[in-house]
Amino acid sequence: MKLRHWDANLKLRLGGEFVTNVIFWTFFPFLAIYFARAFGKGAAGLLLVLSQLAAVFVNLIGGYFTDRYGRKRIMVLAACGQSLGYGLLAAGGLAGLPALSFAGFALASGSISLYQPASQAMVADVVPVKDRASVFAVFYTSVNIAVVVGPLLGSLLYAAQSTILPAAGAIACGLLAALLSRRLRETMPAAGPPAGGPATLQPASWKEALAAQIRGYRIIGSDRVFLLFILAGVLLSQTFMQLDLLLPVYLEEAYPSTPLWSGSAVELAGAQTFGLLVAENGLLVALFTVAVTRWASRKKDRWIFIGGAVCYAAAMALFSQPLGFAGLVAIVALFSFGELLCAGPQQQFVSRLAPERMRGQYFAASSLRFTIGRAVAPLSIPLSGWIGFPWTFGALALLALAAAVIYKIMFDLHEHDGPSPARTLQEGEAL
Repeated sequence: MKLRHWDANLKLRLGGEFVTNVIFWTFFPFLAIYFARAFGKGAAGLLLVLSQLAAVFVNLIGGYFTDRYGRKRIMVLAACGQSLGYGLLAAGGLAGLPALSFAGFALASGSISLYQPASQAMVADVVPVKDRASVFAVFYTSVNIAVVVGPLLGSLLYAAQSTILPAAGAIACGLLAALLSRRLRETMPAAGPPAGGPATLQPASWKEALAAQIRGYRIIGSDRVFLLFILAGVLLSQTFMQLDLLLPVYLEEAYPSTPLWSGSAVELAGAQTFGLLVAENGLLVALFTVAVTRWASRKKDRWIFIGGAVCYAAAMALFSQPLGFAGLVAIVALFSFGELLCAGPQQQFVSRLAPERMRGQYFAASSLRFTIGRAVAPLSIPLSGWIGFPWTFGALALLALAAAVIYKIMFDLHEHDGPSPARTLQEGEAL
């Protein structure tokens, strides 16, 4: 599906989200180092876990209210939350209060979790099934172009401009919220309330809203294929999320000064090495997401999902080896190929499983792969202090292999089971 044929909503979001993502990635990759220095490895890891547990709850609430009150309203609210969170992050840095900075990070993180289900559901609302994988791939490519530009700028600017960059993010997200409020069109299907929810648009009390949400997710919870998909995704997220958590801490300690090549007089500090590796990952994903997604669409999902998990496992096992800069570049290339195999195809898989009237909740539930993953992944930082980096990377590799096994079981079930319980319920209501 060519860009000129896209819905106006998607074009608007693609441009606005690209700008905010570039600014976000100038400082986000370096926050793990900042919090580890400010609080120590153990406390930083615990605080990051707690913030992401809150994001899990926000993600589920976001999926429910996305299907009840609309995609636009939730996206505007989430953008406002990001703006406030980045503002607090900047204020904490200016005042020398790491606790305030962390509160801002937690608010921004929760707002991102709120935004994602509405964002993904809107794509499914306006894009035909056959084109969804390619549209998801373009949005993913946009994010990864930001991942190229942001860390490169951040590695040069963040140490000296640690307050200005989050402040710029606050302004950009505030402008995005205003733009979405004025220009975005609501796309939620007008077929009535989501399956399992009450018939009225406004629940009489928060208790009824919570009960309706639980009923909706109970239906999703009976989908065995989808539950295995989430479980495998949570395990796999422990590997790819270390690119922004464990890896910067590891590089700062293990590679405090790294020659660009053997015998080179040019040496990189740990933060600079990390910035270049993250930029490499973003560049590879940006260049090849669409091509790999098209190639993967002609293959069986079974082997694409399993192949991505195996690539992540191999990359984790290799990171702990004493390699120079060239070796690290090669490992990140392997890591990036695994990421390419797990991007667009998995979003397409969720869109095929989800009934129309429960898309927001399905996408929210699928995002648990990342929200639960982010809640657990920071434990790798204190774990590395207890058992060392080689054993920590080895444990992460085993988790990725376990995810590959679960994907195999999931597809075996998918080939033998009928439609998901949620889809069967919706079809029965339609009759």
